[in-house]
Amino acid sequence: MAETSRTSPARVTVPSAPASLRERTRAAMRAEVSEVAFRLFAEQGFDKTTVEQIAAEAGLSRTTFFRYFGTKEEVVLGKMGEVGHEVAAALAARPEGERPWDSLRRAFDVVAQADSDEPEQSLHLMRLLNDACALMTHQWEKTQGWQSVLVPEISRRLGDGLEPADDLRAHALVASAIACLNAAADAWTAGDGATPLSLLVDRAMGTLSELSE
Repeated sequence: MAETSRTSPARVTVPSAPASLRERTRAAMRAEVSEVAFRLFAEQGFDKTTVEQIAAEAGLSRTTFFRYFGTKEEVVLGKMGEVGHEVAAALAARPEGERPWDSLRRAFDVVAQADSDEPEQSLHLMRLLNDACALMTHQWEKTQGWQSVLVPEISRRLGDGLEPADDLRAHALVASAIACLNAAADAWTAGDGATPLSLLVDRAMGTLSELSE
């Protein structure tokens, strides 16, 4: 679907600073609260589980809960942004001579591998998203937010010298790839994970690739 990428000068990678103790503590607490919340969601359903219940089970006050999560929905969707950055890192690590469409497909292995490693947890998450309209809305917003971190790299690989915000091809490629990923995830959930997500993503993205030839 995309044109062959063009080689550009090597990029300089600047090592990121290690997380501070405060950041590590915050991450650990968010993970602990998420574990409690998912247990309650599984037992009672998302809509019937309150912030107060989650906080009480986690040994926190309601006020403290909101220091870590802005909303109840954010407990479920908080990792979506993190996953987006992981996908972006995987995309940036792909070979320079690879087609951008193929690079996007391989970057999505981050998502497919996670679903393969923890299929039950991933299926439960997807069912939560499908069962709650508010969560579906937030999921869409979070997933579309991946464009902001994926488009610049695709635009660079296309090599037309356009600013990412003005690069229609880059936006179209990323939006199409995300749509394929979402379609594959829906099929994977409907089939109770019987067919590997990676295979479904291959089929979805492969269809667009074939139609463009």
